[in-house]
Amino acid sequence: MDLTKKDKRHVIHPWSDLGSDAEPMVIESGKGVHVFDSDGNRYLDSISGMWCVNLGYGNEEMAKAISDQCVQLAYYTPFGAMASPPSIQLAHELSQLTPGDLNFFQFTNSGSTAVESAIRFVHYYFNCLGQPEKKHIIYRENAYHGSTYLTASLNGKKCDRSYFNYITDIVHSTSDPNPYKKPEGMSIEDFCDLRVRELKDKILEIGPDKVACFIAEPVMGSGGVIVPPPGYHKKTLDVCREYDVLYISDEVVTAFGRLGHYFASEDVFGIVPDIITVAKGITSGYQPLGAAIISDKLVNRISGESASENSYYTNGFTYSGHPVTCAAALKYLEIMKREKINDHVLEVGSHFMKRLKTLKEFPIVGDVRGVCLMACVECVVSDNEEENIAVAQRVDEHCQAKGLIVRPYENLCILSPPLIIDKAGADQIVDILRDSIISTMNEMG
Repeated sequence: MDLTKKDKRHVIHPWSDLGSDAEPMVIESGKGVHVFDSDGNRYLDSISGMWCVNLGYGNEEMAKAISDQCVQLAYYTPFGAMASPPSIQLAHELSQLTPGDLNFFQFTNSGSTAVESAIRFVHYYFNCLGQPEKKHIIYRENAYHGSTYLTASLNGKKCDRSYFNYITDIVHSTSDPNPYKKPEGMSIEDFCDLRVRELKDKILEIGPDKVACFIAEPVMGSGGVIVPPPGYHKKTLDVCREYDVLYISDEVVTAFGRLGHYFASEDVFGIVPDIITVAKGITSGYQPLGAAIISDKLVNRISGESASENSYYTNGFTYSGHPVTCAAALKYLEIMKREKINDHVLEVGSHFMKRLKTLKEFPIVGDVRGVCLMACVECVVSDNEEENIAVAQRVDEHCQAKGLIVRPYENLCILSPPLIIDKAGADQIVDILRDSIISTMNEMG
């Protein structure tokens, strides 16, 4: 039985159509910015696996760091008063990079568990302060925050809602801040104020004494690489401060170089949130690791002499602070600094976005948006959503046939290449996309 048949027989894939007979593409190996399937075909991976393989494939330094740690100490429990050197050192190293007073780290297994832990900490925090009614969470349409029970309930993408159950009593959505969808004739400044006012109105509708937190991706990732209007994050943070609502910045995608900085919250958008969640690029995808990064102010209010009686923090995971994953993260940070990855991303990312925006000349391209090496091409041919989705899927199929993997989502072609890509590689992505758009238009007649 070959690999595809074994896969169909035994594996349930995330976000897969269980009614489909389609066989999976089996990726067997990778080197640099390319991956190779089981038939020997080579593809330029313009999605970094899933936003995460920042250093590209086959990095021997990363492999050696992982191997060495496996020999030194493969695992020990992180529960209670137990720790391993890599997790301690990683927390210290990260604290030198985080904005403001975000110096406490709860390590997790993934982005979903990082966000889950952040929300659970917020609830725990307000319970400790004697404010048990502050439970409600505000998220945004087209957001993506994870796939645990709680975090899946915070996803604002329609296609993410299927036959599962979702929490509905303490979660509330507001509109996404996509400038491309702003009302005709409205200025970008007025659009920004409209979205900020909507958040304020939602807090007042629920009751400030009941709203615990607002969660937002600096740039909305899988929901369409939505870059908010200038000043949006600062203004929403001000609203949260006004009503004692905690601000969670979900940087699972944007942290560790994707936008040319270790963290985007302060360096790109000028805010210092209460909590930042990270994962994906923290290990360049070489090991599974996430973290909820929490401010000193919050932790100090409920710990030490300020701790509640019997205040056990009963949240965590068997693999929290896993020594091998933390060793991988430490090596990635070392390489990032030495190779000046952020500077490289800023240079190549500017070139990439400039080239991508030339695709707006085609009538089937409605919008091109993004920041640095996080981008999206939106296909629009009519007011019919299904027609737009079909066009984007055809563009994706042409790209794959021409040796480029893009991430299709509804009528979007999402791009997030490895951070090591050079300008020639960025040009190749745009050139193949251009050819694929032309091929699609020719088929449409």
